[in-house]
Amino acid sequence: MAIDSAVSAEPSPARRLLPLIVPALAVGVASALVLLGVSLLADRLQDVLWQTLPDALSIGRYSSLWMIVMLTATGLVTGLAIRAVPGRAGPDPATMGLVDPPLPPGVVPGLLLVTVLALAGGVSLGPENPITAANIALAYWAGRRFAPGAPAALWVSLAAAGTIGALFGTPVAAALILSETFASRAEPGALWDRLFGPLAAGAAGALTMTLTAHPSFDLSLPDYTHAHWGDLLSASVIASAAAVLGLAAVYAFPHVHRAFRALRHPVLALTLGGLLLGLLGALGGHLTLFKGLEEVKELAADPDGWSAGEFAVMAVVKTAALLVAASCGFRGGRIFPAVFAGVALGLCAHALVDGVPIALAVTCGVLGVLLAITRQGWLSLFTAAVMASDMALLPVLCVATLPAWLLVTGRPQMQLREDGTPLR
Repeated sequence: MAIDSAVSAEPSPARRLLPLIVPALAVGVASALVLLGVSLLADRLQDVLWQTLPDALSIGRYSSLWMIVMLTATGLVTGLAIRAVPGRAGPDPATMGLVDPPLPPGVVPGLLLVTVLALAGGVSLGPENPITAANIALAYWAGRRFAPGAPAALWVSLAAAGTIGALFGTPVAAALILSETFASRAEPGALWDRLFGPLAAGAAGALTMTLTAHPSFDLSLPDYTHAHWGDLLSASVIASAAAVLGLAAVYAFPHVHRAFRALRHPVLALTLGGLLLGLLGALGGHLTLFKGLEEVKELAADPDGWSAGEFAVMAVVKTAALLVAASCGFRGGRIFPAVFAGVALGLCAHALVDGVPIALAVTCGVLGVLLAITRQGWLSLFTAAVMASDMALLPVLCVATLPAWLLVTGRPQMQLREDGTPLR
């Protein structure tokens, strides 16, 4: 009888989940607004640095000289800012993933400042890691203050989902990434119960960003009409080659990071890193600068505008720039630059063998590089699919995932422990 009473006193899943809606929506909207604010500030500063200033000095906007000077100056200023701000803008970014434990809230302003500097200055990193870290810190601080009884993991998942939903313009990306995270934890309850709050936060973040900024990953690639037997081989080869390119950066990562750490001074390391990024930009062209989202659309809009060799150079240069930027101490994420490298490699494959459909080549290139760089299967498959917005590609992409995953699974990750050794 007592057992029956205890069971009946347990709240139903619906009653437990219903109170999550309001905080989830609030965190999702706030996460999107932080991302939007940082993006707008970075865009305004980028216009000043890459248009207004070189025009006033009568220097070519994307001349080799200006790229080298601007990236070196960005490294110097970022290094000085990291030394000056509280908490040194967070821990070494090489040790951080996309979703990590909360940082102290006092670190957030400095982290956002150096993120804006990197985005505007042309550094080959995206906003996803530092913005997610900042939103997690803010949501955790607010949640512990206004709802101290709620578990800490709730605020982490809500902020991560809201930010990822805003970044990709859809809560599906957040649900897919968090489902991998939840699957690795032995927690009670159905998976969709655990995804309920994050999905609401992701939807709120995505809708906020969609209504205000209208983000889009669609590259407007030619339609992929239907699969052919030969496409399965092409897709597997391109995805595997792209995974090898990504793995080259992963294996080089601890060595390059160790070389920068040997300088023992963040200002020196970031200034040198900026100089190397400027030299890489001069080699690969201005499209290999910045996070790569707008630049990749320019590439895809004119797939015949460059030769196979030029596409290959851009893919390698962008991968090298991502490696340098992630190793020397710039704050930023690796997803968007990896997407650029994958698109360039896919266009290279199409230029070499014009019988390979453009949409197939591009999406498989993105899939392979992301699998190696992020080690997130669902994220990689989802991002590749939305590049073409073509459901006919999905079965072929799933086939291409298999050999690429066999190449990357069990390999080191592009993330280090505090002692500098790679995670696996």
